[in-house]
Amino acid sequence: ELRCADPGKCLPCPVTSALSLASYACRTYVCSSGVSGMQVEELYSLDEDSLTDLRAAGPTSTVLESLPLVPVHGLIFLFRWHKEEKPSGALVTDDRVQSMFFAKQVITNACATQALLSVLLNASHDDVELGKELADFKSNTFSFDPAMKGLSLSNMDFIRSVHNSFARQTLVEFDDQSKSKEEEPFHFVAYLPIGDTLYELDGLKEGPVDLGKVTSKDWLQDLRPILQSRMQGFMGSEIRFNLMAVMSNRSKYLYRRMQELGKAEPNLGSDSQVAVLHEELQQCALKLENEEQKAARHRVEIIRHKHNYLPLIMEVLKVLARKGELVPMVEEAKTRASRKRKADSEPSKP
Repeated sequence: ELRCADPGKCLPCPVTSALSLASYACRTYVCSSGVSGMQVEELYSLDEDSLTDLRAAGPTSTVLESLPLVPVHGLIFLFRWHKEEKPSGALVTDDRVQSMFFAKQVITNACATQALLSVLLNASHDDVELGKELADFKSNTFSFDPAMKGLSLSNMDFIRSVHNSFARQTLVEFDDQSKSKEEEPFHFVAYLPIGDTLYELDGLKEGPVDLGKVTSKDWLQDLRPILQSRMQGFMGSEIRFNLMAVMSNRSKYLYRRMQELGKAEPNLGSDSQVAVLHEELQQCALKLENEEQKAARHRVEIIRHKHNYLPLIMEVLKVLARKGELVPMVEEAKTRASRKRKADSEPSKP
């Protein structure tokens, strides 16, 4: 259950599986929270080609003017948390805090939810449709200070329900004191432009961090050296990161591109131009199909993650026990594991 924590003692997510679950959790939230027109994509590099491929809505056309790149509304950065890390910019303490959605993290293990909400609730693009629940929450909490916004998050049933859907299914709840003290804390923060300024929104900080003015047409170009510098600062001790882009739905832009290409065909003056247009249409159709297949896979992942397989597993174990097959299978598994450990410990022969 999502519980309100002491703001002074709130810690990042102490889950070592955070890296593998990060993109899944964010995609699940976008799919489950009523938000439409958005998707979450993992970024594996910040080089120019990767950023172009991320936002490309089809191939570069020789028939039409290039379609605008698919908008990226924010980045979510997952990293191993260090308490004494030096801030990347100046802490905002003036009235700008009230003009954006910034909430203090007062919810245990909710930094992924909070980072994603920081992007969604500050996005102003026409593609972003929040849905009734989030739109009402944004409107009702607009005048709250960051601490009250954080408390409001913890008390909103809708957000709590979506957040708790990520929880691991268990038959028995164990005392948290049994957990290892060395469990690694990971943390999510959001990067996004608001107006003409780049910000880092981290609920564990006292306020937003001003990263400077947006000087390029593409704000990602301004953010790239900041993120690269931050990652390099970890290189001596940490190489595990995850970077996700919260962006407009690519399928919508691909479909729009295909419509424009179709409308342009009657106006072309040569067969060669028509052939080029058909090739571009085919490439867009292939990209659109890939996007739809990917979305279908994500929906299946969400269903599988949320389904509780534990009752089935328990019933299978009970049937094996009644047949007298469970204990022999356990002993056989122990023997195989022992052999494997022995083989791994023996020096390899030249």
